[in-house]
Amino acid sequence: MRTFKPEVILVLLLLPMTLWAQNPYLSSSNLPIVVVATNESIKDDPKVNGTIGIIDNGESRNNLSDSFTFQSNIGIEIRGASSQNFPKKSYGFELRDKDNNDTDAPLLDMPEEEDWILHGPYSDKSLMRNVLTFTLAGMLDGYAPRCRYVELIINDDYRGVYVLMEKIKRDKNRVKISKLKEDDISGEDLTGGYIIKIDKKAGSGGDGFHSRFSNSNGSRSYYQYHYPKDDDITSEQKNYIQDWVYQFEKRVKSRDFNAETGYHAYVDKESFADYLIMNELAKNVDGYRLSTYFYKDKNEKLNLGPIWDFNLSYGNADYHNGWKEEGFQFEANLGNDHWQNPFYWGIICDDPLFKKAVGQRWKELRKNKFSNQKVFHLVDSLTTRLAEAKDRNFQRWNVLGKRVWPNYYVASTHAAEINWMKNWITERLAWLDENIPQKFNYGVGNTILANTNSIKLYPNPFQNQLNIQFIGNQNQKYRIELYNSQGVLSAVKEVFVQNGNVQLNLEHLKQGIYLYRIFNNYSLLKSGKLVKMK
Repeated sequence: MRTFKPEVILVLLLLPMTLWAQNPYLSSSNLPIVVVATNESIKDDPKVNGTIGIIDNGESRNNLSDSFTFQSNIGIEIRGASSQNFPKKSYGFELRDKDNNDTDAPLLDMPEEEDWILHGPYSDKSLMRNVLTFTLAGMLDGYAPRCRYVELIINDDYRGVYVLMEKIKRDKNRVKISKLKEDDISGEDLTGGYIIKIDKKAGSGGDGFHSRFSNSNGSRSYYQYHYPKDDDITSEQKNYIQDWVYQFEKRVKSRDFNAETGYHAYVDKESFADYLIMNELAKNVDGYRLSTYFYKDKNEKLNLGPIWDFNLSYGNADYHNGWKEEGFQFEANLGNDHWQNPFYWGIICDDPLFKKAVGQRWKELRKNKFSNQKVFHLVDSLTTRLAEAKDRNFQRWNVLGKRVWPNYYVASTHAAEINWMKNWITERLAWLDENIPQKFNYGVGNTILANTNSIKLYPNPFQNQLNIQFIGNQNQKYRIELYNSQGVLSAVKEVFVQNGNVQLNLEHLKQGIYLYRIFNNYSLLKSGKLVKMK
């Protein structure tokens, strides 16, 4: 490893890129290349001095011999909790000027800031679970961390595919809330802005407070101060945000669902609905109980978000039923795990106003933004983006075909990992399409949709002809969609049912497993699996 004195760090930035031009893994890439150099080993804490250089030639290829398109001094450290045990580490870094003061800058077309993260997917062999989720969440109304794929070299050592991403911070381009100053200790000034989180203390954790109410196993959720930081927040500000959370939880505990005076007076139900949908879509085993952020602006309610840390999602966990496509994660039995879902989720999901918010939001998203086609187009786009760099990554980190905690499924190729995840997502979406209407009642008003037992499909398996019987649902229009195992829409039939029976000729379909969805006026009535035989 090349070493150098701190005073020559800035000078290194001016040297030609040929210092790093020889690398056994990487000479050029379709992804931006990030080069980090330090004069000592990177540790968990504190940050060590170093430099960063980025090669990003836009649509043109990035060569390791090219000049940096961005360069800066940095302070860098290892980040994460359980992920620190992996040989492929993740890092947090802050940009610094020549005098070692923090400085803001835009990186890879993301808005300027000083604090950034280099996330290294390791147990997630798709390399995309966080990027996929953040991109989907970015289609919603709130903020989700922006991210870009890069290839990383640290001190001449190729480290593989990484995700350069924004750190959750109060900022005009990130969590856009008011700045809370030290002398904001009364009146309106005291009401915001705050960021708190439920998370482990390892990594970036710190001081905070426990909920006053117990979860299912007797533990109490622990809220940490994220902004202002625990060494900046005043006692008055601590008391204010603690009491706000207490008032919210107390009203939930008493099942006060009044829209004006109940728990709705303290939290934004739409942000809670979006958070639930993102975590249930991915069936995130850490959702709700870890890496859960809240923010509150001046004179505003408490919002849930931004989302964070989805590497153990989309079936990538062999505990707490994380690999199963069925089941709501907010209802999961977590046994004696110290980290439990906060008690209030099981209660607010009985609230008619919240149920309506979730049901209507899911219905709206599935029409377009979260349709099977849109989700799988995004997965395919990310797969194409990684097509070249993923080979170098798995050459550096030989994990394909090997179990890395907490993998449930282990494939010998990246393509097989992606196909398994796509199949999992297809079945998860089908399960949610059938069970969200039943759990959250998003039919007309708060009524439940048609009895799914009144629609029967036969035979199953079928060959060329499929019969559908609509019992007691005559003289109505229906839309029938069939998706193959890759999530591709393979057949669409719109029918008007008069006598209760429909026959579909599907001889053009290939042999295989299909998922069907039946709609009436955009409301999902039934979904499930079909098998097409020769």
